Amino acid sequence: MERESKRTDSHCAAFDVVNSFSTFSASAAVREGPTLNSLHTFTEEEEMFRESVGKYAQEYLKPLVRDMDEKECMTPEVIQSFFDNGLMGLETSEELGGAGASFTSAIIAVEELAKVDASASVAVDVHNTLVNTTLRHHATQAQKEKYLSRLATDTVGSFCLTEASSGSDAFALKTRAEKKGDYYLLNGTKMWITNSGEAGTFLVFANTDPSKGYKGISCFIVEKDMGVQIAKKEKKLGIRSSSTCELAFDNIKVPEANVLGEIGKGYKYAIEILNEGRIGIAAQMLGIAQGAFDEVLPYTYQRKQFGQAIGDFQGMQFQFAETAIEIEAARLLTYNAARLKEEGRPFMYEAAMAKFFASKVAESTTAKAVGWAGGVGFTRDLLLEKFYRDCKIGAIYEGTSNIQLQTIAKGLKARYA
Repeated sequence: MERESKRTDSHCAAFDVVNSFSTFSASAAVREGPTLNSLHTFTEEEEMFRESVGKYAQEYLKPLVRDMDEKECMTPEVIQSFFDNGLMGLETSEELGGAGASFTSAIIAVEELAKVDASASVAVDVHNTLVNTTLRHHATQAQKEKYLSRLATDTVGSFCLTEASSGSDAFALKTRAEKKGDYYLLNGTKMWITNSGEAGTFLVFANTDPSKGYKGISCFIVEKDMGVQIAKKEKKLGIRSSSTCELAFDNIKVPEANVLGEIGKGYKYAIEILNEGRIGIAAQMLGIAQGAFDEVLPYTYQRKQFGQAIGDFQGMQFQFAETAIEIEAARLLTYNAARLKEEGRPFMYEAAMAKFFASKVAESTTAKAVGWAGGVGFTRDLLLEKFYRDCKIGAIYEGTSNIQLQTIAKGLKARYA
């Protein structure tokens, strides 16, 4: 009897939960207010923007990609087209010549460009998510009016943090900025600097007080004609038309008015902005994976062996399906991190996950795409080998994959320890 009573009580409890849920669902259906949306929900403006950037990439950029990759140089006309199409001031206010768009719109642009050319994608990404954003967050009004307006209309920006001795250990940098009256004397070198070949404005991180360690790091707005020297242009495995150079600063006089934010806060600005930038790199890797997938699948349904299209063999179909799942998972991670950032909620943990996973998906997808195309995939007749080369950088820059894992692990410890 006691067991029967317990079973009845348990059944009643479950029945109450179901009834409560039904009542809640019914009331939720009629109440007014915001509704929960899928991670595929974009505003009408964002959808139109995706279509516009995709069309630009496919119709204008794609025919130029192979030649730029071979010459390892992005043409001035292509760079100008970024400005002409409003891609260089995406989040910058309209008053300063920008588009006044959302952060998610910037991520959409990075993805759509990467479906065609990862070099163009990273040029736009670094310019927007690192350079423009740092200025928007920390510049004075006078600095914004002077530099953000240029960066939105005619001047490429470059973010200068990495040095020979400070890669993953970013704050071991040795570049010095010594106070001299109303200016700072800048000396040092930077390595692996994206957009540096075309840039007119550089955000340079230097130590103003080495005795304070990383707390002595500050950020300076440096113009090319102040004396920035390109010491060496790197010859790279992938993203070849994106300029990646070593820069030299030899007794450059930087006006005190060009200090960005507060002296000694540079390390905070760098951490903050790199967390945001990782979402951009996740979008770039997502675009590479999707671009390779889009490029190869039509070929597999045209190429016939043993009397049927190779894409119709079950072994191939299963690989296609698994890859589509992986790309979709990378997309959800990427745009979830983007929306969290937009909403002002913590996103560091999610950004690290997105970058780590998207870079792995890009590597696996492009490798499989080359194999699916067989011999022609190994040639330069298709862009597949370029996608394969371009994606490797995703596990390296703006925080290596191991750094992303370390960030995720720290988040797990904070949650569970």
